[in-house]
Amino acid sequence: MTSRDHARRGPADRPDRRRPVIEAAPAPSLPERLIAAREDKGVDLLRAERDTKIRARYLAALERGDYRELPGAVYTKGFLRNYALYLGLDPDEILAQWHRERGEALAAEPAIVVPRPLEAPRQGLTFSPGIVVAALLTIGVLAFAVYLGFQLLRFSKPPTVSVTDPPSAVSEVDETVTRYTLRGLSTPGATVTVTTPGRDPIRVTAAPDGTWSADVELRRGRNQFEIGAIDPETGKQAETPATIFITVPFSVVQAPSLTVDQPAEGATFENGAIPVQGTASNATSVVVSATWLGPVGGGTAARPSPGPSASLSAAPEPLQIPVADDGTFGAPYELTAGRWTITVTATSAEGKAVSIPRTVTVTYRGVNLVVTVRGGKAWLKVWVDGAVDPGLGSAGKVIGDGRTLTFTGTSSVEVRTGSSGNTYFTLNGTPLGALGRVGIPETWLFAPPDPPVRTERR
Repeated sequence: MTSRDHARRGPADRPDRRRPVIEAAPAPSLPERLIAAREDKGVDLLRAERDTKIRARYLAALERGDYRELPGAVYTKGFLRNYALYLGLDPDEILAQWHRERGEALAAEPAIVVPRPLEAPRQGLTFSPGIVVAALLTIGVLAFAVYLGFQLLRFSKPPTVSVTDPPSAVSEVDETVTRYTLRGLSTPGATVTVTTPGRDPIRVTAAPDGTWSADVELRRGRNQFEIGAIDPETGKQAETPATIFITVPFSVVQAPSLTVDQPAEGATFENGAIPVQGTASNATSVVVSATWLGPVGGGTAARPSPGPSASLSAAPEPLQIPVADDGTFGAPYELTAGRWTITVTATSAEGKAVSIPRTVTVTYRGVNLVVTVRGGKAWLKVWVDGAVDPGLGSAGKVIGDGRTLTFTGTSSVEVRTGSSGNTYFTLNGTPLGALGRVGIPETWLFAPPDPPVRTERR
């Protein structure tokens, strides 16, 4: 383009070099950026102080750009870095702007090299004889303490025992079952004892895992077993033994069984206390009755003959003896002199009965006197064949209510009682009852065949 063309162009075609140029807005200062970031975060200076652990006065100085209020440049950089991280700003950019606004060139900070401490040469482990002895003694003391604690704990704790089979304390089995295996748990090595009334106890040893088992015999009816345990080394017994009841039902049509061990057929007794013993099943009790056959050496009679001897030979009342859980029964039966038939009868709940008779002879030699105190206490002093009974002594003794004493002499027994009405006598199987009144002291001489005589002996 020529100068002539430039001349033809009007002012509108030429640029106006005097027209102002629009400049970009200046970047916000560091304090402005900090204030804006805090306000965007929605916290005040007090909240920022709690969160950053920087005092509010230092945060306010940073937001004002008043760095003279801060402790120093090192602290200022630390505050700026932490505050920038808290506000979500780039800490390196914030520090760079801080240097620019202070007119400082951003230089790399020298790294602080901490000198390494001098290290002493490592030495190997050395054991002197004293250290070895001390270590061995310490180990020995600790081992002895552990052993002593174990023994004390063992001796202070009694063994335990429990039954796992049968699962319940009271159970019932089939009527055909005759044996059962009891099982349970106890202290390992403990001796477990199974006790049944009327039978020998069964002893077994618990296994290392504490289990034990014992095979027991079952009889018809209710079988009771007491299970205890004892530590053979400490001698301690289980504090709470276990009790098990196993019932073997009776057949509805089964009659009771009965065995009489005493008295034997044709036995002779020299006093009136005839022992009646035996076993029975399917019966809760047995009844003992007696029939007088006649005097010793006389003929057989179905009932006592009339006359004075009739009262002495009168049959006593039938005696009912309970049957124990193991089927045994036993009790004395008082009879006067003469020949008797004793009948033992067992009856089931269904009314079926079985009886066994025994013929016995009762004779008396000398004096057999049974003294019973009833209705209160009584002081007693006794002479047997003229000599003071050593059991009561020359001063006598007070006998409690319900107690029974027996005295046997060759020719006589003499009794001094402090209360004649509370003292009952049975002479050679014949009940005489009380011979006086309550509270009245009396002395009675018994020398059969003569009747009792009251004396003045004291």
